[in-house]
Amino acid sequence: MGVVIPLEESKNKLASIKPLVDLTRADMERVNQLILSKAGSDVQMIPEVANHLISSGGKRLRPMLTLAAASLFDYRGENHVKLATSVEFMHTATLLHDDVVDESDLRRGRSTARMIWGNQASVLVGDFLLGQAFRMMVEVGSLDALDVLSSAACVIAEGEVLQLSVAKNMETTEDDYLSVIRAKTAALFAAAAEVGPIVAEAGRSGRNALKSYGMNLGLAFQLVDDALDYGGKAADLGKNVGDDFREGKITLPVILAYRRGTQDERAFWRDAIEAGNSTDANLEKALGLITKYGTLSDTIGRAVHYGTIARDALAPLPDTMWKSALMEVIDFCIERVN
Repeated sequence: MGVVIPLEESKNKLASIKPLVDLTRADMERVNQLILSKAGSDVQMIPEVANHLISSGGKRLRPMLTLAAASLFDYRGENHVKLATSVEFMHTATLLHDDVVDESDLRRGRSTARMIWGNQASVLVGDFLLGQAFRMMVEVGSLDALDVLSSAACVIAEGEVLQLSVAKNMETTEDDYLSVIRAKTAALFAAAAEVGPIVAEAGRSGRNALKSYGMNLGLAFQLVDDALDYGGKAADLGKNVGDDFREGKITLPVILAYRRGTQDERAFWRDAIEAGNSTDANLEKALGLITKYGTLSDTIGRAVHYGTIARDALAPLPDTMWKSALMEVIDFCIERVN
């Protein structure tokens, strides 16, 4: 069953991440070289597991945000490359850990590391990458940058535990859900963007602007991801459509459908999510209820709202190609539903 997610505002030309990719290309080549170097180890399994995920075709949006945010304030040094690499290692570590917690079989269309090497190796290699990330932060020598990224690491872990505490609980509220994604996803987006102006010594106003941009971009990004799980295509998602449903994840499309449903429909959701009766037939019924109550378009509406806040955060900054590219990333993240 396919679900079409309409956008209130359609554009003749879809937004692209290409301007950001083009502007950061030279620095990203250096980031990629550093990634390969720092993922190396005499323990053979470490680079094998790390490179399996690192080479799996992710967009590397978060390190590009760090590079662009530094360049936005005319940074000319080298440290933004190390911070961008630290951000990517933090992200990769959380993916390795997430796949163990969620018992995921696929990541970006490939078998997860845990399916190939086991849960223990995935967790431990994730820990190794976190250690390497913090070593690079120390090399940069900025206590402010170290504070921002280490705080983000704590918040991400808190978000993981919070998600566990609300897992398979249909009484989870929209506020609970937003707390989870603010910690699990948006916190790293915010930190990735904020360390750019820190290393560029841009001052408090620059830091605040990029932090707000990153936080709200991250919220929009995750809201769209959660909508796509019920309305996307497996080839685009890098996982199976309905994986969140099968794993009993409580995401906004489900929360809204449950709240708006009849007594019998709410009983269905409790059976499917809480009792784990996530058959293909029940997935079809879930998609029908999500369509009935328009919860995908409402989820995208929330994403558009946070995208607008991200756009407003950058608005006072000088108009440059870097600002333009960062603005277009907002539209790109939301327009993935097309």
